[in-house]
Amino acid sequence: MKKQILALSLGLMSLGAMAQKSELKLAEKAIKKQEFTTALSTLNSIESSVLASGEDKYKSKFYFLKGKALAAQKKYEEAGKSFNTLLAMKGNKYVNEAQPILNQMIQEVSQKAIDLYNKNKDYQKAADNFYLTYVLSPKDTSYAYNAAISATQAKDYDKAIGYYRELQEVGYTGIEKQYVATDKATGKLENFGNDKARRDLMVKSGSYVKPEIKTTESKTATIVKNIALILKEQGKTDEAIAAFKEARKSDPKDLNLILNEAQLYVEMDEMDKFGELMSEAVALDPENASLYYNLGVVNFNQGRMDDAKKYYTKAIELKPDYADAYMNLAVVVLNQEKAIVDEMNKNLSNFKKYDELAAKQKEVYREAIPFLEKADSLNRNVDTVKTLMNLYEVLENSEKASEYRELYNSMK
Repeated sequence: MKKQILALSLGLMSLGAMAQKSELKLAEKAIKKQEFTTALSTLNSIESSVLASGEDKYKSKFYFLKGKALAAQKKYEEAGKSFNTLLAMKGNKYVNEAQPILNQMIQEVSQKAIDLYNKNKDYQKAADNFYLTYVLSPKDTSYAYNAAISATQAKDYDKAIGYYRELQEVGYTGIEKQYVATDKATGKLENFGNDKARRDLMVKSGSYVKPEIKTTESKTATIVKNIALILKEQGKTDEAIAAFKEARKSDPKDLNLILNEAQLYVEMDEMDKFGELMSEAVALDPENASLYYNLGVVNFNQGRMDDAKKYYTKAIELKPDYADAYMNLAVVVLNQEKAIVDEMNKNLSNFKKYDELAAKQKEVYREAIPFLEKADSLNRNVDTVKTLMNLYEVLENSEKASEYRELYNSMK
């Protein structure tokens, strides 16, 4: 009796397989006739049975036909899911047919996203299409990153954060290999992106030399920064700070994370916190002139002139052509003038005291001029020239005053 039941059961399974085979053939014929709605209706009617008990050869054909019919109807997201499921199945015979269709969809949608972003400035639709490209090609996580940037531009902040969070979940870093070589004619380094074959071909032709592989910087800190800035824009300041602190737990020595968190405190006008983080950054990277410069700015804004001067001087020591640091050193020196002028105004009738203060003012000018002239020599602009002209006029140095006056008149 048991044998008879088993035989009957096997017979039923065979009938089920035959029905699946028959329905798949009907769907295939409908696709050939471009009757895609009919094909999908047929496929949907057998989906549960094929996926539950069908053989791999029927499953692979099912996913291929469904993907093909959906692609023809431009239902790309669903089509992509079918094709990607198919491509993950080993040993199926539809790979060579499915891959070109999927590639065409990816190319079409990604180009649409690029055009929407660059040409139409329609950032909302660009975000949708960048993300769709990522759905079609999950290994290309950079499209999800582009979707996040586009959604931010569209001010669709919830969607942008969702994309960034997804990137964090999949461990996206944005680090990419870039194939570069030096143009023999110009001596300039040219980036061929991820196209190794083209780079190698150009080197082989003899027009390029010194082939190298460079890697881009990680975008991990940038993602955290962008999430935090969006949260701040939404008025969720505490969550923004928490986002940085959470990220720094896994990598407390990531300089970019420290600097990005510090920038958030600048935007919140919490300069004490900014100063603390900049000091922490300096400890990690003591040869970074920009860090000392920023500490100079913090201390100047908080009225600590001696410390500001010390940090600007250190920045120049590390980077002798740091024009902004020279300029700010001059500003620190000239900051002494305000108190002197206030005293001069109080002693307008006390000629002796007034003359003493005027002499002190000129000493301040003489101290500031070398820093100003260095800043001017490194980055000349109308402000440096005008300031030098005025200082030399007060110091009664007519030769220098005339020199800078001519320059100033020519720049107006």
